[in-house]
Amino acid sequence: MISKIKGEFLHFKTMPHGMRVLLITNMIYSMVLPIIEVFVSAYIMRSQNDPSLVLKYQLAVFTGIPITFIVNGYLLNRIKVAHLYSLGMLLSGVSMFIMMFLDNLDLTAIIISGFLMGLSYGFFWSNRDFLALETTNDENRNYYYGLETFFYTISAIIIPALVGALFFYTNEFNWFGGGEVISYRLLTVLVFVLTIISTVIIHRGNFKNPKLKKFIYFKFDQLWNKLLVLSALKGLAQGYLVTVPAILILKLVGNEEALSTVLSISGIIAAITLYLLGRFTKPNHRIYIFAIAYIIFFIGAFIHAYLFSALGVIIFILSKVLYQPLHDISYFPIQLKVIDVLSEKENISEFSYILNHEFGLYIGRIIGIGLFLMLAVYASDIIALRYSLIIIGIVQLLSIPLAKHIINKSN
Repeated sequence: MISKIKGEFLHFKTMPHGMRVLLITNMIYSMVLPIIEVFVSAYIMRSQNDPSLVLKYQLAVFTGIPITFIVNGYLLNRIKVAHLYSLGMLLSGVSMFIMMFLDNLDLTAIIISGFLMGLSYGFFWSNRDFLALETTNDENRNYYYGLETFFYTISAIIIPALVGALFFYTNEFNWFGGGEVISYRLLTVLVFVLTIISTVIIHRGNFKNPKLKKFIYFKFDQLWNKLLVLSALKGLAQGYLVTVPAILILKLVGNEEALSTVLSISGIIAAITLYLLGRFTKPNHRIYIFAIAYIIFFIGAFIHAYLFSALGVIIFILSKVLYQPLHDISYFPIQLKVIDVLSEKENISEFSYILNHEFGLYIGRIIGIGLFLMLAVYASDIIALRYSLIIIGIVQLLSIPLAKHIINKSN
């Protein structure tokens, strides 16, 4: 076993230096994402008991992201990409600080902190995608995203369990005065520490900024337009996956401790499977992984809608834990391969495609959240929580033949 681990470490060391630095940075920051994505929504739900406020927070987040992508494009002509990447990570802590340390969490505070979190994601994802594109090639991208999703999956298992323990001991032994608010504030401090460590590590890489004389375009090759449709289908579920699970668990399962247990229950087997997929699969296997991801999501959404109970929520969360990394390990290499091909064909900067892709995601996110809010307003919160996910799951199955067509055209 030790020799196998050593062999994998030696294989990691054969990768380009920039790719290794980026992976280590993302490994540290991956411990922040479960806190941001799950427990911020749980905090809003705990404070206000209003699912629509959680969705409004997420709308503010998603609105901030594409705006920041544009701002980031201008700043890349003046500021190092590593600095902007660091800014994105640090802003996530600032956003949490505003929300967790306010005595009165009203709609204005929720919108402001959500927009700041959107700025954080915008700087993080726009520069992360560019650096991933620049430090990898089509042959090692399965490995890159396999290892990265391995980190994210491990964090999605371990961090919620540790957070659950923090909530338990803070309340049980009256640490720092006890109570959920203290626990959430301690989480904010932890986020700040982890983002600072990530910032230090990313500056160990020697990354070059893209040359961006012009980066905003409105007309692209037909192949890119098809990828934008694929990105919109991906965006449909994104708003749900960072908000609805927390709402469902608090309504149907229990409290934050239960939330942590459910998110950790998938175990370490899923993470090891993802690492092996990234280590040994080839570009021609991506469509199979992609299809499996969407089928798993659909099955989980269907069971949740059918049962609409604590068991149904647990099964859906398990499907989510499997769907997200399987999707990422296949979707991102497909996206970057298309960018590789078209940036050379159209003589357009790679960042232009990254920026444009974000607006495809944004359209899908707005449609998805709009569906939830429409069902909540014209039917009820219960109808929205029960049936919106299955509607999304059915529509997303269209992604499978579209992704197959895009892969064939980009080869």
